[in-house]
Amino acid sequence: MKKIFLTIGLASLFLSSCAKITVQGNQENKSTQKQPFVWNGANVYFLLTDRFNNGDKTNDINYGRTAETAKLRGFEGGDIRGVIQKIDQGYFTDLGINAIWMTPIVEQIHGYVDEGQGKTYGFHGYWTKDWTTLDKNFGTEKDLKELVDKAHAKGIRIMLDAVINHTGPVTNVDGVFPVDWVRVSPQCTYESYKTTIECTLVANLPDILTESENDVMLPPQLLAKWSQEGRLEKEVAELNAFFAKYNLPKAPKYYIMKWLSDYVRKYGVDAYRVDTVKHTEEDVWKKFEQICNDALAEYKANNPTKAIDNTDFFLLGEVYNYTINDGQIFPFPDKKVNYFENGFDALINFDLRSSQKESYQQLFDRYDKILHNDMNGKTVMSYITSHDDGSPFDKNRENPWDAGTRLLLAPGISQVYYGDETARPLEVQGVDGDANLRSVMNWEDIKPNSETESLLIHFQKLGQFRRNHPAVGAGKQTDLQNSPYIFTRKYKDDEVIIGLDLSANRKEIDVKSVWADGTKVRDAYSNQQFVVKDGKISIDAPTTIVLVEKVN
Repeated sequence: MKKIFLTIGLASLFLSSCAKITVQGNQENKSTQKQPFVWNGANVYFLLTDRFNNGDKTNDINYGRTAETAKLRGFEGGDIRGVIQKIDQGYFTDLGINAIWMTPIVEQIHGYVDEGQGKTYGFHGYWTKDWTTLDKNFGTEKDLKELVDKAHAKGIRIMLDAVINHTGPVTNVDGVFPVDWVRVSPQCTYESYKTTIECTLVANLPDILTESENDVMLPPQLLAKWSQEGRLEKEVAELNAFFAKYNLPKAPKYYIMKWLSDYVRKYGVDAYRVDTVKHTEEDVWKKFEQICNDALAEYKANNPTKAIDNTDFFLLGEVYNYTINDGQIFPFPDKKVNYFENGFDALINFDLRSSQKESYQQLFDRYDKILHNDMNGKTVMSYITSHDDGSPFDKNRENPWDAGTRLLLAPGISQVYYGDETARPLEVQGVDGDANLRSVMNWEDIKPNSETESLLIHFQKLGQFRRNHPAVGAGKQTDLQNSPYIFTRKYKDDEVIIGLDLSANRKEIDVKSVWADGTKVRDAYSNQQFVVKDGKISIDAPTTIVLVEKVN
């Protein structure tokens, strides 16, 4: 990170000395009118449950998972309790986060596999064994309830991760599901719609027959497991009630929809990020969205004092390699699909991580034009790094300040991947493949007056401004001047002015197009307040960013 501080100069000194106090003072938007939560402008924190924070060391080893694995390919101890601890400490609040996305927390396969990099356990959560219960390494349902309740009390939504496309791999202790549940071949070739869906993603990853509408029996391994756990009768009764309510066949996909929607119905989970969307028929997701929406409405009706607001359930899709430039249409080689018409409110945008050659203005203008024309009220969630993208924006973390600015001020939803705010290394010595992207959170690097703390403060300032103002992510943009770059964003009655690449000395900002003389405003980045005079404000701070908001 040394390169950063050669370029930031006085700005970094300013941040280190006073910004932390400034950020704390703006946590709950006390100086501006509180704005309603809007998913289209959300600031989402994405974490690998196992790699974020170990809050309960007593649950670190379960199910006989004691084999020595390749480096960073076993369970490292992170759990729901660790996330709760950071909610209690205000870590997410300080970052301006208003939604937390966690990797799957359902029970994973008990054995290990070798994907070519050595023995690997299902620490990441995408190798399901049983959708109906939490993995003991991650915690208990009591923990999940506490997590959701405490997050909601702080205005933070919880987004879980849904896997309907496949089960976990087959191991020496994890058998394959029956042939009327899964296929084990052929492997996907991506030459057509069919060869992307009716196939396995990789070898030994059984593919759920999501095209099936046939009644099938429960897998014998689940029947035996539930019987041993003393809950078979209860599970079967709930399934029968579910299928009767929705008049659905007992097909594999509907079983899984029931099991996943239970976490919404019981605990008030607000959203799902859906894994491997393009590998499943699109109508599956439309039904899943309906069932989850019903489940959240049921939870809110049964728990009126716990509901944050009346916001509907939110469904986010991972259509691998979809970009905002595709608009609402994702092109297969032989077919085009609109996933937004099939249940999804947003898709993950694989474009921002490749925007290094664009200026802020080129990038933001492009996104604004697409979102407010082609998307018709739908949106995208952008990221700079992620758990399965080997080509992130800044792999060597040479300038995470710029990466954070692009991410948190870009139109649409922002996804902060755990450690973006602390420059967590994305390459670890002795580690192969995607495990590099999934290292343990670098809490130890956050030291007073350190480079890491200064970067964290930068993310806090931008994140809180985004959280406090839906206009930042959901608003329509108007450019005020090109060089230096100054623009407004407006969403309903919320309007802000943002300036980038400004002089690090005294700067004059023309605000007359937004606020009349006499209006009290504040620069949230330097924490200075002003009264508009002659249509302008003058900011004297050694920073190149201004985030101007109206003060009550």
